Amino acid sequence: MNIQAKPWTDTKNIPRRILAIRTQAMGDVTITLPYLQYLRRRLPPSVRLDLLTRKETDPVPKNIILFDNVYSIGGDRNLKKIFMLALLQLPRLLLNRYDMVIDLQNNNYSKIITKVLRPKAWARFDKSSPIPAGERTRLTIEAAGLGKCDLDTDFRLKDENRGLAILKNTNWNGHNELVVINPAGLNATRNWPVESYIAFTRLWLEQRPDTQFLILGTSFISEKTKILKEALGDRLVDLVGQTSPLEAFAILQHATLVLSEDSGLMHMAWVSGIPTLALFGSSRSYWSKPLGQHSFVLDSSDLPCGNCLESVCRWGDNRCMTRYKPEQVLQHAFSLLRLPALTI
Repeated sequence: MNIQAKPWTDTKNIPRRILAIRTQAMGDVTITLPYLQYLRRRLPPSVRLDLLTRKETDPVPKNIILFDNVYSIGGDRNLKKIFMLALLQLPRLLLNRYDMVIDLQNNNYSKIITKVLRPKAWARFDKSSPIPAGERTRLTIEAAGLGKCDLDTDFRLKDENRGLAILKNTNWNGHNELVVINPAGLNATRNWPVESYIAFTRLWLEQRPDTQFLILGTSFISEKTKILKEALGDRLVDLVGQTSPLEAFAILQHATLVLSEDSGLMHMAWVSGIPTLALFGSSRSYWSKPLGQHSFVLDSSDLPCGNCLESVCRWGDNRCMTRYKPEQVLQHAFSLLRLPALTI
């Protein structure tokens, strides 16, 4: 690990104002939240904890009870615009006279912001060590010098009824348990076959018939959703393309289990403490896998070609994903939920 830091050394006082910086993609920002929440709950209410992020990733941080203020940078994904707009935030940030900056981004503008703010203490995220991002986040916060940090997944939304209100307008009957299936891996080498999802759902229903399956996210998975809808009928609650990131986060709070490929939705699930079974193909699971006893990962790390990051399988058979059979995945799901072992 290579965490650069100037830790807090004042044993008689604690920082009065702390700024955290994380401006990457939605999943990356989401990963930081349970660790910052753990920090928040260890600090007196009088301590101010703020976040600097991007407009694209601010809906969840702005709508959970955690930060005193969330600063948002525009610019979409144009790096030059983001850089300039980040620097334009400096006058507002300077007014707060932050005692500590926790830089969970570690790029050019986060370094400049930290330097200009001249906090008494700071810590900077390690971008390259081959350990999960969540663990690097935890260690960065600890390096700032305020003691132990850990996962705190007990989030409270400012509008606690948001997710339930959306679900009530679907074909969910209001009492069936909801199992989220999320075939949203970026490319073929990160995708479990849609036929395997169908087989998994049918096996699940044999054991737990009072279940409906929920699928949500962007239109990126709309074609797979059509196939799943044809196979599952009313057993599938389809919200694809119908929710914002905040609404998806709120809805996930009502799930019994999330079965997901490597995606932002997967990160939203495990940081919320929802039992999460993650399917990793060519992704480097050691960087982005979900953490905690409520998660389990099936990945490619045991294969000679594992963690390849290739978008097309060099063997032509996507073996790192297809080798996981629906019966095997169901066993892992039941084990994660601490349900009795199956005989299939």
